[in-house]
Amino acid sequence: MKKILSIISISLLLLSCKQEQKKEEKVAVSQENKVTEKLKPISKEVLETAVIYEANIRQYSPEGSFDAFTKDIPELKKLGVKIIWLMPVFPISETKRKATGGENSKFASEFPEGEREKYLGSYYAVSDFKKINPEFGTIEDFRELVKTAHDNGIYVILDWVPNHTGWDHTWLTTNSDFYTKNDKGEVIHPEGTDWTDVADLNYDKPELRKQMIADMSHWITNEDIDGFRCDVAAQVPTSFWQEAIPQLRAKKDIFMLAEAWEPELLKDDLFDMGYGWDRHHAMNHIAKGEKNVSVWDSTLIKDHKRYAKDDILMNFMTNHDENSWQGTIQERMGKGANTFTVLSYLTPGMPLIYSGQEYGLNHRLKFFEKDSIPKAKGTTWALLEKLATLKHKNKALHGGKEKALYIQMDLKNDHVLAFSRSKGGDKITFIGNLSNENQNITFESKENQKDYFTKKVFKETTKIELQPWEYLVLEAEK
Repeated sequence: MKKILSIISISLLLLSCKQEQKKEEKVAVSQENKVTEKLKPISKEVLETAVIYEANIRQYSPEGSFDAFTKDIPELKKLGVKIIWLMPVFPISETKRKATGGENSKFASEFPEGEREKYLGSYYAVSDFKKINPEFGTIEDFRELVKTAHDNGIYVILDWVPNHTGWDHTWLTTNSDFYTKNDKGEVIHPEGTDWTDVADLNYDKPELRKQMIADMSHWITNEDIDGFRCDVAAQVPTSFWQEAIPQLRAKKDIFMLAEAWEPELLKDDLFDMGYGWDRHHAMNHIAKGEKNVSVWDSTLIKDHKRYAKDDILMNFMTNHDENSWQGTIQERMGKGANTFTVLSYLTPGMPLIYSGQEYGLNHRLKFFEKDSIPKAKGTTWALLEKLATLKHKNKALHGGKEKALYIQMDLKNDHVLAFSRSKGGDKITFIGNLSNENQNITFESKENQKDYFTKKVFKETTKIELQPWEYLVLEAEK
């Protein structure tokens, strides 16, 4: 009898172990599926609260590699980043590789041989649209970056350069008719520019259009990228975009950003977002004391008239061109930097963070040589985190295709900007002193308001003295 009971006990134990093993295997499979679950295509809902991040891989880290950037993607998620825009990741031409910029720019070949290696050239002088720049790593490293971003719920778009190629591109040998030529039959660089390191493409050629679409499609179908930021998009015929973008969207729901302000590029489901250039310039003018807040109000009125309701504009204080050629945020905006940062998040549209901005970058990054950004979190990081939280929790800051209402407010002071945003029962009011002097206003409200940052409560009607560049982001007190 004891022997039978022993056998039964052992049988039950083995059965229990097998069941537990199956349970563990099931859990393991479930966890694996959770990690590898494919990111859903970008949607209107995502765009309402999205922050876009411009990744300058070369300068992001001392290594200047995909791997070094990939490690920090979970950190960028904390800033509300939903789209990573990678500056061009393609090989750079050696022929006519630039060493300096401007009207008197020089090629690396003009310098002593021992110095040439440090001149890495412009990302925008592409020698092959389907390969990876070895300076950044391998295609496997690139894939790991995309996978990590997707695992963190972040989309990746590539900086595409459709207007021109570098002078090493094989098309110059195999398809020279793809290029613009002068009267002598010589391929030329884009007219009216100092972009002597690139050869201008001629979109009158149907075969060029077909090949360009094929190269763009490669990154969607083979590498699972989520869209493109298209360099100088308005210098390429709109008819090309009308031909290309529907074919690209047929492969996947993608996000398209045009480096352009022209409204026609945003029509008929072409580009989703353009550049808020006028807003950017208005910020600079106000910061320098050249104009007052009326230029901001007139700019927003103009934007409302010329763009459709579902058009999105990118709000930016800096980017790779502005930082390297026009100056840092601190140089251009001085003590108003934080004020304009808040404004870029509260204005309809999508805010941009450029590599280093989150760490308070305060020097002009080299464009053709290796450089690096600071990596210590400070007040700017904290501010961006708080703004991301607010943008996600309050529908009044929706900035996409179904953006929140924007209403200008007149507080009878040419140096104080005020407006309200509202949607779905949520409301936000911005009041900012955009000057170097104290300003006095009277603020009237039907209910008490609490400042999001300081938690200070303002009564229904109150007189307020604003310090230079002081701002309030008011929510109804609950």
